[in-house]
Amino acid sequence: MTNRGIVAAGAALVGGVPVAAWGLMGQQNYAGLPASELDYAFQPWDIGDGVAAVAGGLGLVLAVAGAVVLVRGSLRGALDGRWWGVLGPLVALGLMAGVGWRILTAGGVGANIGAGLLIIFGTPIAAGLLLWSLAWAFWLVTQRHGPEGGGELGGVVSRGV
Repeated sequence: MTNRGIVAAGAALVGGVPVAAWGLMGQQNYAGLPASELDYAFQPWDIGDGVAAVAGGLGLVLAVAGAVVLVRGSLRGALDGRWWGVLGPLVALGLMAGVGWRILTAGGVGANIGAGLLIIFGTPIAAGLLLWSLAWAFWLVTQRHGPEGGGELGGVVSRGV
């Protein structure tokens, strides 16, 4: 498998998860009142539920296809398993972003307590996941030798800084 294939599969996985979570979750408005009478912490995008569901389905297909390619690459040795330490937190961050956007844009009566809790607790968690992924990726790319003493890191050649 080529380096471009691994990178594309990683991008498909990391990019597909938030779209799938957002699209398949649907708008979380309070039942019983029309949308025009609800209070919003943030206005939702003007996208119909059908279009969002189709986008979510496509995101899910993209994420699953990327995951399959990456798992096969890991099993065949084309992807160093240590890169899952970068991909895993990014997938979790994408899931948080997709679900979080639905929570932030949920219509309700009065205050959106979920939006406030998400901002207070979700922001530091998201920042931690992102910083972990960036630091782990930087360490993998700048490390001089792989586990067997070679310079190859699953398609990324490391020659130090």
